[in-house]
Amino acid sequence: MFEFTWPWAFLLTPLPWLLRLLLPAADSGEAALKVSFLSDLEGLVGRRARANLPAWRQQAPFILLWLLLVSAAARPEWVGEPQPLPTSGRDLLLAVDVSGSMDYSDMQWEEQEVSRLTLVKHLMGEFIDGRQGDRIGLILFGSQAYLQAPLTLDRQTVKTWLDEALIGIAGKNTAIGDAIGLAVKRLRQQPATSRVLVLVTDGANTGGEIEPLTAARLAAEESVKIYTIGIGADPQQGNALGILGLNPSMDLDEPTLTAIAEQTGGRYFRARSSKELAEIEEILDQLEPVAQRPSQARPALALYSWPLAGAVLMSLLLVCQALWPHALRQRPQLSKGWRRRT
Repeated sequence: MFEFTWPWAFLLTPLPWLLRLLLPAADSGEAALKVSFLSDLEGLVGRRARANLPAWRQQAPFILLWLLLVSAAARPEWVGEPQPLPTSGRDLLLAVDVSGSMDYSDMQWEEQEVSRLTLVKHLMGEFIDGRQGDRIGLILFGSQAYLQAPLTLDRQTVKTWLDEALIGIAGKNTAIGDAIGLAVKRLRQQPATSRVLVLVTDGANTGGEIEPLTAARLAAEESVKIYTIGIGADPQQGNALGILGLNPSMDLDEPTLTAIAEQTGGRYFRARSSKELAEIEEILDQLEPVAQRPSQARPALALYSWPLAGAVLMSLLLVCQALWPHALRQRPQLSKGWRRRT
């Protein structure tokens, strides 16, 4: 179906005539001579004077040019039939800890020891791929929390940002409360039934300006449901020690993470291995299913380029009409003079 996106642009149609009425006539600077024997002069020259042409013939090209410009400004388009689109009722933010302890290599991925952040990238990347129809956002937090990717349907971009996350990019400490506060700020504008935060960390709150439980209380007031994931092997399973000779797994504050989840109506998970983290993803898919709601979109093909191209072509024709007739009138005279001399 053909329609105009901005039909109000046609209100500009009488603008040239209004300007002609309101503004004073332009002075060409040339003298004008009125004679009663104009028809005799036209007979001698073999052309009709432009002053005798009907007004509509003089203005028709300019009227057509203006109508083409107004039509292009109204943005014509061809709108197709409505097409069903799958959508989701979930706006999900993923908050990932990138503090120094996430570099601790006590996890296994394909029979190789990898750091905690590397495992999170692999498995959370698969989790993002599986959220078809959902809007996903990414928060990276350490000493401070940063919104790396706003809520978007472009899951591949969010996954790319997660893959490019570096240890210590947000500081060496762990600001769990700030990460929750930032998530609440970004989710509070979304529908109350679709506010979800998945928080992945391996330690306790050691930085930031907001206490985790205070941030959780604010999240509960804003109907933000938080699922917390504590990642890291058991202390006795670690094969390496941290910078101070201690196992970073001992820093995990499970009681606080559990309290955050319970206070917001979510759930706490403990991920000691890649198998457990993969099982957690399956549970999250069940708890936060992709809610397919019927939605329709109508494909639109913009057509404004056609009247705009017509206006450009008409302008070129008017310019040629004003310039080239002088040269055309001179060429026959030169040729006749050359033949006479020869």
